Amino acid sequence: MSLPKQANEYSDIANIRITNTVHQADRKSSTSMAAATADTTAPAYDRMKAVKEFDESKSGVKGLSDSGITSIPDIFVHPPDTFSELKPSSNAATLSIPVIDLSDLNSTDRRPMIVAQIKEAARTWGFFQLINHGVPVSTIDETLDAIKAFHEQPQEAKSKYYRRDENRGVMYSSNNDLYRSKAATWHDALQVWMGPDPPEVEEIPEVCRGEVVAWDRHATEVAENVMELLGEGLGLERGRFKELTFSEKRLFVGICYPPCPEPERTVGLTPHSDTSFLTVLVQNQVKGLRVKHGGEWVEVSPVRGGLIVNVGDFLQIVSNGEYQSVEHCVAANAAEEPRISIVMFFNLVKWRSGSSNYYGPLPELLSTERPAIYRDFTEQEFFHNLFSKGFDSKSLIAKIKIPN
Repeated sequence: MSLPKQANEYSDIANIRITNTVHQADRKSSTSMAAATADTTAPAYDRMKAVKEFDESKSGVKGLSDSGITSIPDIFVHPPDTFSELKPSSNAATLSIPVIDLSDLNSTDRRPMIVAQIKEAARTWGFFQLINHGVPVSTIDETLDAIKAFHEQPQEAKSKYYRRDENRGVMYSSNNDLYRSKAATWHDALQVWMGPDPPEVEEIPEVCRGEVVAWDRHATEVAENVMELLGEGLGLERGRFKELTFSEKRLFVGICYPPCPEPERTVGLTPHSDTSFLTVLVQNQVKGLRVKHGGEWVEVSPVRGGLIVNVGDFLQIVSNGEYQSVEHCVAANAAEEPRISIVMFFNLVKWRSGSSNYYGPLPELLSTERPAIYRDFTEQEFFHNLFSKGFDSKSLIAKIKIPN
């Protein structure tokens, strides 16, 4: 007798739960077993097998959370010292990322002040929050609701998008670096490449199709405004970054951080810096994002209607170190509601005619007094660094830094 689809779905999740429970029991009793039976060795835990079982179930973290588990599978467990290192600053009440008001952006009186504020925020924090940016709060709420609706669909509706082809089209998965990281993290994501070669609109899940397309337009407009301001802060002509195609390669990522039964044993996202040029993020009212500043972790409180922008590794390199990408992470969700965030990553397509595979500091920012502090690198080097390991912080920057 065959089981219905939903029964099969939760059967798969149950198998993961049973495997995890058995391993935990084996682990807890290993000492007594060794004493009682000196010549018997318990089977070694096969982490890669457990990772593959989880991946092939296509249930995602949301499926595990919905199944009612009370302990997380071992593939998600991080070392205890991880959490002491990620503890928020004791000065949380006095520390927060800069908030920048973009109202009257093009007025001759306000624009120089906004340029100075964004330049300072990009130099010292690498993160800032925008208000009065031109995107209606209703549009933000509708987009967040649509991504939440996608993740709350039954497994059979989402599983047709589940794959691990990260560089094109539409993909739903849990943990892009699942097979490269040492421990998995508590989130699922829908990603859509919106440029330079966007998918056919019909390929985007219907439940969030209109909102994804609209958000691409809104976020790109905000990003291009911010790029102009950042460029002016470097002394560049208005529109120079857009001319260099920094807004053409765009990745939309709608992330769900489901409630976690053991948030003290895992994380939503490990500490990392973004490899992009610029990132635009919007989140619902569930906390979780933390930014490293002055050696301390600062929790970012959600501001309804606010957009968070952060400097990526590429912008740090292109600006020759004037702007700084910074480490950030997401705590595992201890709330009863899912944390939803939408991230738009912006990167360049190419910028040097005749040598399109090479990237580095922008030539017009270099001089005898301010020589390049990073060497040029190839696109192949960039992707090898990205996909040869789990998420990390500024590893490419460290590799291409020119010694003093």
